[in-house]
Order: sequence, then C-alpha cells, then structure tokens
Amino acid sequence: MKTFLMVLLTVALTNLNDNYHNPNESAITYYSPKTSIVLDFAYYEEKQEVGPFALFAESLLGIKDAVMENSTTYSLEGVRIHTRTEADFSRAHNIVAEKGMPIQLLNINERGLLIGYNLPPQEKESKRSPSREGVKSRITTTNVLPYSEEILEAKGVAAQAKAVAKQIFRIREMRMYILGGEVEHAPADGRAMKLVLDELDKQEAQLLELFVGKKSVQTLSKQVVCCPQGDTFKQWQEELYFSEENGFTDAENIDAQKINIHAEFQHQFIQQDNDAKKAKKGKNATEPSQIVYNLPGNAEVMVTYKDETIGKRTLPVAQFGIDIPLPKDIFTGTQLPVIVFNEKTGNIVSISK
Repeated sequence: MKTFLMVLLTVALTNLNDNYHNPNESAITYYSPKTSIVLDFAYYEEKQEVGPFALFAESLLGIKDAVMENSTTYSLEGVRIHTRTEADFSRAHNIVAEKGMPIQLLNINERGLLIGYNLPPQEKESKRSPSREGVKSRITTTNVLPYSEEILEAKGVAAQAKAVAKQIFRIREMRMYILGGEVEHAPADGRAMKLVLDELDKQEAQLLELFVGKKSVQTLSKQVVCCPQGDTFKQWQEELYFSEENGFTDAENIDAQKINIHAEFQHQFIQQDNDAKKAKKGKNATEPSQIVYNLPGNAEVMVTYKDETIGKRTLPVAQFGIDIPLPKDIFTGTQLPVIVFNEKTGNIVSISK
C-alpha cells in the first residue's frame, strides 16, 4: 500500500513540474527563437509643382528649365533583407534544478530567449528624463514671401511677375555691393556679413520659386514579412508591382514592373542512425545536459526587379533548426562555464571557463 501511494505522489509531482514552474524554486523555462524574413523596400517620391509665374520665367529671368506641369514620379532605391526574431512557444525548454548545475545562472531576456549561462552582471544605464534646461522650445514661424510694396500693388499676373523679377535683381545688386564693400552701412564683421548674405540668398530662392516651381523628394518605404513554418515549407515566392507613376501598385497597372521575391529554405535534420544511438552507451559517450542550443536552418533570399538582382542574402532560420544538448561534463569542476548564446538563432557564440 505504501509503495502504491509513493508512486501516486511521484506522478503528481512530475505533472506539477511539467505544468507549473517557479523560476525561484524548481525549474526555469526558455524558448527557442523563431525567425521571420523581412524585406524593407525604399523608394523615392519626387513632386514637381508649377510656379505661378512659370510662363514668364524665360522672358523676365532667362530661366529655361522651369517646371511647366505638375507631376509626381517614383523610383525604387533598393531593398534591405534582414530578420526579425520572436519566441517560438512550440519549442519550450523546461530546465529542472539538479545538483552541480545551478539553473539560476541561466540568462534569459524579457522575450523568453536564452542569451547565456553564468554571464557576468551588466550595469543597466539609468534612463533619466531630460532637465528643463536641456529642452529647447520650438517656435513655429510662418514662411512669408519678401514682397516689396511694388509687388503688392501690381495688378494682374504679368505685372506681379515683372515686379517680382525686379525685386530679384535688387537682391542680386545688394549682394554685389556688400561683397564689393560699396554699401554705406556694411556688416561690422565676417559673421554679420554671412548672416546678411544668407538672408539675401533665402529671399532670392523664395522669389525664384515663383518662376521655376517647387521640386521635392521624399523617401518612402514598404515592408514585406514572411514567417516560414512547417516541415514542408521549402520555398517562398511572391510578386510585387512597382510603377514610376504610382509607386507600389497592383498587376492591373499597365506601366507597372514586376518585383520577384524568391527564397529557398534548408531544414536541419538529425540522422536516425541506430549505430550512433548505440555508440552513446559506449565508454566515451557523454551524458547530455538539459540545456540545448539550436543549430539553425537557413534561407537563400533573392529579389529581382527589371530582370536585375537588387537584393540577395543568406539568412539563418531558427525554426528550421534542431536542438542539440550541451554535454553534462562541461558543468563539472570547480569553475562553471560562461556560455554566450545568439538570441536570434539559439546557437552558441562562445564557451569559456
């Protein structure tokens, strides 16, 4: 009867350890990493806006390359291929406390990924809120054009354009006089002269914009993510479409060019060799510990656009890897090992004592 009760008690404790682990008492749980393939496409949006005096740019100022039509064009800059890591909750590792291997020395980050064993403590930088002395207030100013009284009183577009052109010539003359030292109240020193000249340049650019138009370039981005899973997942193929008139669009756009994404995945496999299993029982066999590292698979990713390769990279894929236990004998001796793991792949970075 006593034997039967002991068996029931052992089973109950085992089930309790399997379903609930208190890191401060009997067990610690960590997870193998899971990899997502991330493609960040960068492209430019260039806008051109016609100035209100564009028709008078050549006759009044001799400008021949003024913007004469509003337009927006796009150009693909390139793609950055990288990975994103998260915990793979389907691959949990419960490390139970045992003699000779303190599990409290396991270093696990906030996402539940193993980053080391017996790592030296690192001081965390305190995040202090900035003092009011170091905070500069931002003052929003309205961009007012440097119109003269003649410009404001001009009637009609042609008269206004002529008055603005005269103002531009006056600014240029003033710049020449200052540089030649021909003004009565010249700037006192070099710094003051630079401030005056910078302001004149700014005013001229603002007025010239009324003739030549505005040109602006903005950098935009598009992200594509793939999280491959499953033993049969071998390839990832996806098509995107990019148009110089519309940016990223769909296949129905007549001027769109195709972007091909192709990835080949390689899984790691354990060779089921009976002889190797039997060899574990030999004299030179090493007993495995509870701590395992991950030997990741990999992915060959290629991105092509207009029949040219714009991105190619080989990346590790943690979920296509295999768990390999560390030998128990490295935890024996008077000095415990210092082990650094790669949190993105689960592989070993270094082992030292």
